[in-house]
Amino acid sequence: MIVFLNGKFVPEGRAAVSVLDRGFLYGDGLFEALLIKQGRPFGWAQHMERLADGIAFLKLTLPYAPRQLHRFALELVKRNRMADCILRLSLSRGVTARGYSPKSAVNPAIVMTLHPLPVADMKRLLRWRVITSTFRLPVNDPLTRFKTANKLPQVLARAEADSAGAQEAILLNTAGYVAEGSTSNVFWVEKNALCTTPLPSGALPGVSRRAILELCVKTNIPWREKKARPAALHQSLGAFLTMTSMGVVEIQSLDNRPLRCSPLVKELWGAYQAMLLNPPRHW
Repeated sequence: MIVFLNGKFVPEGRAAVSVLDRGFLYGDGLFEALLIKQGRPFGWAQHMERLADGIAFLKLTLPYAPRQLHRFALELVKRNRMADCILRLSLSRGVTARGYSPKSAVNPAIVMTLHPLPVADMKRLLRWRVITSTFRLPVNDPLTRFKTANKLPQVLARAEADSAGAQEAILLNTAGYVAEGSTSNVFWVEKNALCTTPLPSGALPGVSRRAILELCVKTNIPWREKKARPAALHQSLGAFLTMTSMGVVEIQSLDNRPLRCSPLVKELWGAYQAMLLNPPRHW
């Protein structure tokens, strides 16, 4: 496997980042995970927009312009002959003197790697068992808007799901409302409207989340952001998750209680699959 490291394409076994790098020491960095479909990144502009916002907030340095990164990404896909995969882009602040202060940071590290898509039948709507995690996310925390290199609450939530034999865990915020899944955004159906958690609740502004909301506008499906406790998902007409790796996944059960199935979920799954094969120009 070939990886991109600081402007060079090198074999994975020879790619190394300093043990003094702040991404390793403190999680002081950002990452993005993009779907590569038919050799092209899906939602590149949207991922770069979120990355740029995170860079500005954390005051990081990106050594390359987005257009350069796009060329590097396409070259990486070509060299590895992986037309359908997940691309992970990681950016670290780099190396500093010992301590938390970032003022002497030099040599930011930027890495791109490719990973096989999860093994799944993408020709049918997947249905997952989901649990509610015991871990909480803070309300109105600006860091939840970005994919920082420190995702310990999500890691621990996913470990809870693994232990429970579930495929995903939903994290609540410190006020007890649904925030997000460990790697996903959460949607549910009330009457004929689609609902999702507001971003200040602790939800990541997911790229797939954004795509679903655009599809709602395009197809005249009413939607709204709404604070909700887990009971709202149990009482809903159906619920689903969105994520880069799997797209749209229906929630089969939450905490071992089956949820209803809404035809709207399957409709949006089909529209999303069609969007992947023929994305709008701005995607």
